[in-house]
Amino acid sequence: MTSERRTRRPGRVLTALLCALTAAGLYGCSDQGRPEPTPSPATTAPPPTTPAPTTPAPTTAAPTGRSPFTGLPARPAPVLAVKIDNVGPARPHTGLAAADLVYVEQVEAGQTRLLAVFSSRLPDRTGPVRSARESDVELLAQFDDPALAYSGSQTALKPLLKAAPLHALPPEDAPRAFVRGASRPAPHNLYLLPGRALAAAPGTGLAQDIGFRFGTAPEGGTPVRERTVRYPAARYTFTWSAPDKAWRVAMDGRTAVTTDAGPLKPATVVVQYVDIRPSRFHDFLGSVSPYTETVGSGTALVLRDGRAHEARWSRPTATAGTAFTTPDGQRLAFAPGQVWVVLAPRG
Repeated sequence: MTSERRTRRPGRVLTALLCALTAAGLYGCSDQGRPEPTPSPATTAPPPTTPAPTTPAPTTAAPTGRSPFTGLPARPAPVLAVKIDNVGPARPHTGLAAADLVYVEQVEAGQTRLLAVFSSRLPDRTGPVRSARESDVELLAQFDDPALAYSGSQTALKPLLKAAPLHALPPEDAPRAFVRGASRPAPHNLYLLPGRALAAAPGTGLAQDIGFRFGTAPEGGTPVRERTVRYPAARYTFTWSAPDKAWRVAMDGRTAVTTDAGPLKPATVVVQYVDIRPSRFHDFLGSVSPYTETVGSGTALVLRDGRAHEARWSRPTATAGTAFTTPDGQRLAFAPGQVWVVLAPRG
């Protein structure tokens, strides 16, 4: 990766996008990946040695010593985003419980994939890993030069990914960071070793404010035991667990568990209603790839502490963070812990 990739250039995203949209091609997953070795110990960002500050006010960003993605104690560390397979044969996932932040995105045929963002903690491995989409570039532009690991992309999308303000990490650029598992058939058996991935992307940007606020819950809200979000060919149900002080996740009616850490239990779930339009790209079967618009504004529903809070979201530009506010315009604080943002179809 050349040295010019170390400097953030937000303007390159739009230029590369216009160039890439002039071509069409096929999505595909790389067949690369070494036979599965015993991974080396993962690099984990240690907690601060000094006492952590008190919970910040909802109107302020997370203070020094706390993650801007979770509100929990953490040292500044590089940001690694990983595109995760999410069809039935790809489950259960590995390493997903260690993510600070998980996005749910619609892909072809009404199915979904996950974009897991790691910084505070790195699991030994995570996956299964699948291919990137055009929407990932816009979504990740609010982070400061993150690394993005994915299994591959269609030919027409490669220039856009290479020109984006991120460190693109497909298997051909970081072969030692990917392994094939023996328990599942391809393409659902490609895994990432996050420590090796970040070693292949020196200069990756550290975690920074992306608009989230953490603190005391706002007044009001509606008590809710569970909430289901539906896509054309997938559904997610989030059920409040008082003993866990978190939401249990179910995918297509089945409890979502991981191979290494048990059930998934985010502290906050944000259902962010967005426009999802057809793009000019398609997969190898000819299905049109959706484009999820994450710049703009709209409504949202924030689930925390067993209650649902009506909200608004706003992200004026691709390089700006996403602000979530109450109906009266006050910043809406999330509960400290893992956050899921479900990018759901508007309307």
